[in-house]
Amino acid sequence: MEPAALEKFPSPGKGSGLRCLRRLRPGELLFRAEPFAYVVTKEQLGGVCERCLRRNEHLHRCSQCKVAKYCGKSCQKEAWQDHKQECKCLKSIKPNFPPDSVRLAGRIVFKLLRPSVCLSEKLYSFSDLQSNTEQLSEEMKEGLRHLAQTLQLYLKAEIQDASQLPPAIDFFQIFTKVTCNCFTISNGEMQDVGVGLYPSMSLLNHSCDPNCVIVFEGYQLLLRSIQEIQIGEELTISYIESLTPTSERQKHLMRQYCFKCDCLLCQNQDKDAEKLAGEEHAWKEVKDAVNGVRCPKSKEEWEQVLARCQNLLSSNADRLPDTNIYQLKMLDCAMDACINLGSWEKALNYGSRTLGPYRLYYPGFHPLRAVQLMRVGKLQYSQDMFPQALETLKQAYNIMKVTHGADHSLMQALMELKEQCEAVMRVQ
Repeated sequence: MEPAALEKFPSPGKGSGLRCLRRLRPGELLFRAEPFAYVVTKEQLGGVCERCLRRNEHLHRCSQCKVAKYCGKSCQKEAWQDHKQECKCLKSIKPNFPPDSVRLAGRIVFKLLRPSVCLSEKLYSFSDLQSNTEQLSEEMKEGLRHLAQTLQLYLKAEIQDASQLPPAIDFFQIFTKVTCNCFTISNGEMQDVGVGLYPSMSLLNHSCDPNCVIVFEGYQLLLRSIQEIQIGEELTISYIESLTPTSERQKHLMRQYCFKCDCLLCQNQDKDAEKLAGEEHAWKEVKDAVNGVRCPKSKEEWEQVLARCQNLLSSNADRLPDTNIYQLKMLDCAMDACINLGSWEKALNYGSRTLGPYRLYYPGFHPLRAVQLMRVGKLQYSQDMFPQALETLKQAYNIMKVTHGADHSLMQALMELKEQCEAVMRVQ
């Protein structure tokens, strides 16, 4: 859909909002945006290409800074406009490395110094972005001031004196805008790979029960409808993970975005009892364990994660139902560990236990549920459980055609797997 079919409007108590000028059905692509600026997260550095954000085991690094890595000369050439100035900065601070937000802010500064047409600003420009500075806590402001000082040191190789910059480029104000307007960029399987700024999409307001969803294809942001939307109705997305209990969602929204959500899910505290079911001391221990997992890289690290998961899942078998959100996250973690260790049967056992809770917490069209169904379907296929795999993959397909669309690379992979499963069943 062309941006002309979307309209910015004043949303009472929320600043601006975005609405559509025609009636929408679930699954319509409303907006396709490229970022104003984006970076790969530190955790994914070296695992995905800096330009296209595709996962690749054979990346080629920049010969100058030896930090940025690309899947080939084409991506490196396309990325040079955004990388050439930060390249000197990254090289100058080695062996240190800037936080993701500082690296992103640096790219924003360089972008602002070379004014150019940016397609992600069709409805809203960087200068329009809200910062909520007056509403931020003193603790938050102090943290942003520290980041602004870190940014100034990081940029020294290219910008010796920040006072000579145009008045519109204020490091502290850039961070206040980054904090409440950035999007976490995920790959097709909803794993975080980067962080980016898409100014026009900052017009979208939040709901814990949104009528739209954002997915990514590389660095491109795709906004899709997941409910029927009437002419003039406000378009909404969820800024945060809806799996968390109401009180945690409200704390997160107030701290980072400075507002309280008044959607029906929050008013009714929907499903909070199920989310924290079971013995409190048990789920608190599981919560700490899940939060302590930090992007395992080696086989040994994954084995340690799996051992910890198995121990807690076994000891809490009678204390926590699988609908407890921390137990659910532990099952996800155990499945990931088994997949990375090639233990397909065990991975399927853990994955199958997640499908009921996913259906409970992600009803309707939700990309996370679609991806989980696809993962379990792939595991069933690997175990020659073809009828079960086909049924699971069909469920994933029915959701993903709405959340991702027929042209998305993950949807293409799902359809290929589904066709393979159907072909095997025809010859059996």
